[in-house]
Amino acid sequence: MSDAAKNAEKCIQETYAPHNECFGCGPSNAKGLRIRSFPDGDGVIATWTPEKHHEAFPGVLNGGIIGSLLDCHCNWAAAYFLMKARGVESPPCTVTADYAISLKRPCPTDGPVTVRAKVVEHSGDKCVVEGTLEAAGKLRGTCRGTFVAVTEGHPAYHRW
Repeated sequence: MSDAAKNAEKCIQETYAPHNECFGCGPSNAKGLRIRSFPDGDGVIATWTPEKHHEAFPGVLNGGIIGSLLDCHCNWAAAYFLMKARGVESPPCTVTADYAISLKRPCPTDGPVTVRAKVVEHSGDKCVVEGTLEAAGKLRGTCRGTFVAVTEGHPAYHRW
């Protein structure tokens, strides 16, 4: 699917959590990153374009922003996977239990980045997800994390 077609289509976050205010993925956070994840084979994909204020130093994306992009995108990979695996119409609210980021090389800010994620292990309400962040045709960072569906009583349960 072309970038123009994706821009016209609702992403997973806009479809299932339009009022979410998360800094990384919340469609309702006007100052957030507002990543837009889409189904892609057995995972999810997002294309996001950095701005000058996302830089660590001139021309290079801040590592914390890279972490946020990978964390939120991997979280949505888990939520979407669990929704499909359970055969339900909306994803469970999932949260990050742990995640580790590995920065491979500086990430330029003069063009879009592509974030991919897929579930590599799952058991019950828990998914292990691996993600990558690429820019200008090169791998810039990776992530491996555990994401868990929460139940009533958890502070994040009603956030979507």
